Amino acid sequence: MTDREHGQYVLTEDRERVDLDQVHRWLSEESYWAAGRERDVVMRSVEGSLPYSIFLGDEQVGFARAVTDGATFAWICDVYIDPAHRGHGLGTWMIDSIVESLTERGILRFLLATRDAHEVYRRSGFSELAGAQRFMEIDRRPTRNAILGHS
Repeated sequence: MTDREHGQYVLTEDRERVDLDQVHRWLSEESYWAAGRERDVVMRSVEGSLPYSIFLGDEQVGFARAVTDGATFAWICDVYIDPAHRGHGLGTWMIDSIVESLTERGILRFLLATRDAHEVYRRSGFSELAGAQRFMEIDRRPTRNAILGHS
């Protein structure tokens, strides 16, 4: 994907531009799904997936990553927009751009999970998982209850 622009914001897939300290802080301190995630884990997750970063000048203001086989399937995760930059359509723009870019590579199936942003993702064409009863999991994350909205 070539860099994309949305007003003064730039979305890039350039792994070298990821502000790992910022992304680690967002995920480990401000997200419910990755609370307490170690910096090394964030670093390895970025290295093992396609990272997408939104910048305003030199400041990173958004992040997401896609875990993919590069051919048939992509899991979009760790989507985060800095609170000071929310309300400008950046989340929807980033998700639309990721889906478009990966579709151009031939990927036709996308999955993501959210506790509270269903409407944001609906705007990008996502819907509830059909056939969810077919899926099985092992989930040993310490944040599992927070992710599911349980106490």
